Amino acid sequence: MISRDRQRKARALSWAGLGAATLMVLAACSPSGFMPGSGFGPSADIGENGLPLATGQTFGKGPVRVALLLPLTGDPGLSTVGISMANASQLAIDFIEKSDTIADNITVVLKDTGPTAAGAAKAASQAVQEGASIILGPLKADQVSAAGSVARTAGISVIGFSNNSGVAAPGVYLLNVLPESEVRRSLGFAKGQGRKAFAAIFPATDFGRIQEGAFRQATADLGLNARAVYNFASEAEARTVIQQLAPQLQAGQIDALFIPDRATAPSFGVLLEEAGVPMGKVQLIGSADWNGDPKIASTPYLVGAIYPAVDDAGYQALAPEYAARFGGQPHPLATIAYTATILANASTLSMSTPKYDRTQLTLPGGFNGRDGVFRFLSDGRSEYALVIKSVTIGGASVIDGSKL
Repeated sequence: MISRDRQRKARALSWAGLGAATLMVLAACSPSGFMPGSGFGPSADIGENGLPLATGQTFGKGPVRVALLLPLTGDPGLSTVGISMANASQLAIDFIEKSDTIADNITVVLKDTGPTAAGAAKAASQAVQEGASIILGPLKADQVSAAGSVARTAGISVIGFSNNSGVAAPGVYLLNVLPESEVRRSLGFAKGQGRKAFAAIFPATDFGRIQEGAFRQATADLGLNARAVYNFASEAEARTVIQQLAPQLQAGQIDALFIPDRATAPSFGVLLEEAGVPMGKVQLIGSADWNGDPKIASTPYLVGAIYPAVDDAGYQALAPEYAARFGGQPHPLATIAYTATILANASTLSMSTPKYDRTQLTLPGGFNGRDGVFRFLSDGRSEYALVIKSVTIGGASVIDGSKL
């Protein structure tokens, strides 16, 4: 969900981190924003809709109440993300209100979950009592699970922002790039480029276990030859893995190596070079977590490595609008909150009977959001259209366009 600490040294080994019915094309929006401590307490009811008084800052004037649950206080790292996403939701409402072709269907009620699952459950219970027709958020997996339990009892759906597919369920949809989606995209691309024998190295962390599960599923689904899977919990174990792998890599018996962990990817580049594996002989494959990491971009051995990513055109379009309204740059997850708000306002969802009908939410053609095309599956997971990027000296370039 939130990026791990970046590797601190370029060449030193760093293991401390182990621990189609398209809805609409989201155009650029115009910019009032959420500030911590502002707008809280009871707000005026929304016209003559008969709903109870709502607690929290509100965006919009539509008759359908939508709750937006985000961490706005507590953990500074989380609250920074939450505030940026709340600001993006307000930009989406501003865009709706300024559009001559989009109806004002919703009012968003912003609620603070803090950093805990208990806070998310409390905010979700309050949203249900106030007549929310759908819940957007929360951010963390345990919070989505807690809010989902409350919403399920009330018979309403949740569109959560976690990328942990373990908390997805019918009626609890995840609007984020999930490991299964990104790994399948990158391995499928490598297969299309003629790579035939795959190996993977995972850290002994929650991230590593999730990525390993996604790798095993993707190789099975795509009919790939998965020759070896390794795990490591220390620098010594990582060195041993490379020593065992190097002969097969040098002999061409394995021609694609998946190393998803961003923090240690540069260190693996060093180890592979030291082991005498010629640069470029093996297709190195990273994860979406690699995107924008300066250490990866500055590691010569990783030039030519590929990884999946969302198309950043939507973020680049949103950034100047956000800066003009709030100052600074939006967090990368801000586009998700923007998309969720526009999605919740769609007449086919918000004005249907019942509201936010699951059949409409899971249309195979999906929707087009700030980050491109996505769709919800009936089990709550999502699939995103992703690009493939290749590491270049000092950066990365798109080598294959967005595909589901």
